[in-house]
Amino acid sequence: MILAAHYLPVKIETAEHPTVVWLHGFLGSAEEWLELAVQLPNFAHLLVDLPGHGGSAEQSVADFAVVDASLRDTLKHYAISSYALIGYSLGGRVAMYHAVQDPAGLRALLVEGGNPGLKTQDERTARIEHDTRWAERFRSQPLREVLSGWYRQPVFAELNEAERECLVELRSAQMGEPLAAMLEATSLGKQPLLTPSLKTLAIPFVYLCGERDAKFQQLAVESDLPARIIADAGHNAHRANPNEFVTQVLDFLTKHL
Repeated sequence: MILAAHYLPVKIETAEHPTVVWLHGFLGSAEEWLELAVQLPNFAHLLVDLPGHGGSAEQSVADFAVVDASLRDTLKHYAISSYALIGYSLGGRVAMYHAVQDPAGLRALLVEGGNPGLKTQDERTARIEHDTRWAERFRSQPLREVLSGWYRQPVFAELNEAERECLVELRSAQMGEPLAAMLEATSLGKQPLLTPSLKTLAIPFVYLCGERDAKFQQLAVESDLPARIIADAGHNAHRANPNEFVTQVLDFLTKHL
């Protein structure tokens, strides 16, 4: 299954670089990466809409394996054989899952605020129940109402009311059913624990965290992930401080590719 995506060719021809492939978070879309991607003109870019979102809203998946297969089909469709993968939150989890399968063309992995997995079955069961409740809300309640509650979860505690309302407005044009299906299919409770495999990756890997994102900084420390901190930002660091985010991404790619 080929996912909807936006391809941006390289603007400045220098040495040949891998294509940078961008995966958004839950409720996001490929478009949110555009202003960042254009600041990296030495690279070609593929901005992907994950299932249930944007141009892929009508595509549904059963689990992480199907999402990964769809990503592979999409890369093949665009004839991308060498690439760096950047993912935020849900997109970061998809990116990590993809990376530990050891795909031949992957040259680097950059993850922003993605959870590498839960350690116990009790934690996984509780998370599946949590995500199922949210999925039921996405299916049955007005989307603006659901989003207002979604962005009041602890992981978004750094948002002020104006920022929260801006996100609700930005995301409210989507459809609840596809979002619910994707949330269930890719629940953190259904994701394998990826930490052991991440530690043995043979490619460059960086884990980006917002300065105010205490939860994911702690996850990085506990999981011994190679973290970089984005100043003046919370969980959604690329939105809060896009200039610093691009600077960190460019520095990493330049050093390792």
